[in-house]
Amino acid sequence: MKKLLFIIAIALIGTTANAQKFSKMDKSPMDRAYFPAGAPHRTFEKDVAKQKALTPQIRVTYSRPEKKGRDIFGGLLKYGEAWRVGANESTEILFENDVVFGGKDIKAGRYTIIIIPTEKEWTLNLNTDLDGWGNYGYDATKNIASVTAPVSKSDKEIENLSIALYEAAPKTVHLKIGWDNTVAEFPITLK
Repeated sequence: MKKLLFIIAIALIGTTANAQKFSKMDKSPMDRAYFPAGAPHRTFEKDVAKQKALTPQIRVTYSRPEKKGRDIFGGLLKYGEAWRVGANESTEILFENDVVFGGKDIKAGRYTIIIIPTEKEWTLNLNTDLDGWGNYGYDATKNIASVTAPVSKSDKEIENLSIALYEAAPKTVHLKIGWDNTVAEFPITLK
């Protein structure tokens, strides 16, 4: 009798475990951009000095929506309205060390990125409200710094929203954001 109850219990546990479902593949997969770009692969570097040089300083986590033939800026994304810079969860930037952004000293930590696009320039706001979905709860009173940058046109259409971080000058990293045929770059000064 005990053996039969044990077998039934194991069968029920197995059925329950298999009943859990995985989420479907997201249409806008999450991605990360790092500075320095090779930071995620630093453990493969055998030289200790090179490995140390690849220690992450800035990381951006975002979802990458597709253009899919849509009119993006001025269409899907209205000029003058807050944009979460991607899809799904709000895009976040992590500073591993203190930086200067928009002329303000910014402490190391996580922040949300919100952009207000116009036809000729984008204003990027660093915001302290974290773990949100999109910009539905965007509270401009929680902005701690802003930078306005001109937009430029890309030679090639950028199908998926793309973000890169690169050293534009010593101690100056540019956060480059591109989608459709529009690109903007925002300077970050390393301390």
